[in-house]
Amino acid sequence: MPETPLPGQERFVAPLDETPLQETGGAIDDSQPPENQWKEAWKLLRRNWIFWVSAAILSVVALMVVWPSLFTDLDPNRADLSRSLEGPSGGHIAGFNRQGYDVFARTVYGARASVLVGFLCTVVVVVIGVITGALAGFYGGFVDTIFSRLADVFFAIPLLLGAIVGLSVVNNLFPNRGFWAAIIAVVIALGAFAWPQITRITRGAVLEVKNLEFIDAAKAIGVTRRRNLMRHVVPNSLAPVIVTSTVSLGIFIVAEATLSFLGIGLPFGIVSWGNDIAAAQVQVRSGNRMGVMYWPAGALALTALGFILLGDAVSDALDPKRRSR
Repeated sequence: MPETPLPGQERFVAPLDETPLQETGGAIDDSQPPENQWKEAWKLLRRNWIFWVSAAILSVVALMVVWPSLFTDLDPNRADLSRSLEGPSGGHIAGFNRQGYDVFARTVYGARASVLVGFLCTVVVVVIGVITGALAGFYGGFVDTIFSRLADVFFAIPLLLGAIVGLSVVNNLFPNRGFWAAIIAVVIALGAFAWPQITRITRGAVLEVKNLEFIDAAKAIGVTRRRNLMRHVVPNSLAPVIVTSTVSLGIFIVAEATLSFLGIGLPFGIVSWGNDIAAAQVQVRSGNRMGVMYWPAGALALTALGFILLGDAVSDALDPKRRSR
């Protein structure tokens, strides 16, 4: 039995005599198979200078995360109080902070915790958002009502405010957390209040895709609803999700730094950009050796900029309307 489309989603089919066929003059090359959306997007990305700028920035950040010893052989946790606030010198291009730590070494090694939080948080948010949004948009009715109202509840809570409250409780219950426990706590605190945005985006994309002709063709040859959802609807609804998640990754890195700056994110013993910026706030107030703050803050800003530029480039490649402008 054919499904009744939701109000506002009825398909209009123009009469054949109002849409005459036009001669192509042999302009269409049918000797090659048609390219899919992702292959065409990759071809456009390769011609976009913004993509290459963002790729260069993020490649350096990735090397800092995976292979920090490539940039420095100094121990970021080795303090020498006799060199407190000492300026740049041989082998120490950024000098030392108040505790006697090498600023450049801590900037390099701080990328690991900050980027890891952003990456894991993005994965959690995308998984939850795509599942809930796809189910709500595809099945509609009661399922749509449950997931949409649940998303509205969490969407009404500001991201940082919810994370601050959640991490404050965790810090009181588990004050002595290791590296991975601290990372997971921040990821859960941010992810718990960030998924509704992806849910809404996925739901809207699924509502658009599920009424297209190729979905009707799949139904006509006997494809089940579940297989249609997994095989056709979700893959063709991921373009706006990819764009949003790319930008969100940079936002989550900044959010982690903000929480650590406030003293409720990662414990101070973990090297991260947020912790180093928080430790340098004394220099900001005194105006003495402010370069101690510029290094981690600059790395944080460049990383966020890299993801924002990448999201902009991906959006241009995946959105035909933006390409036409």
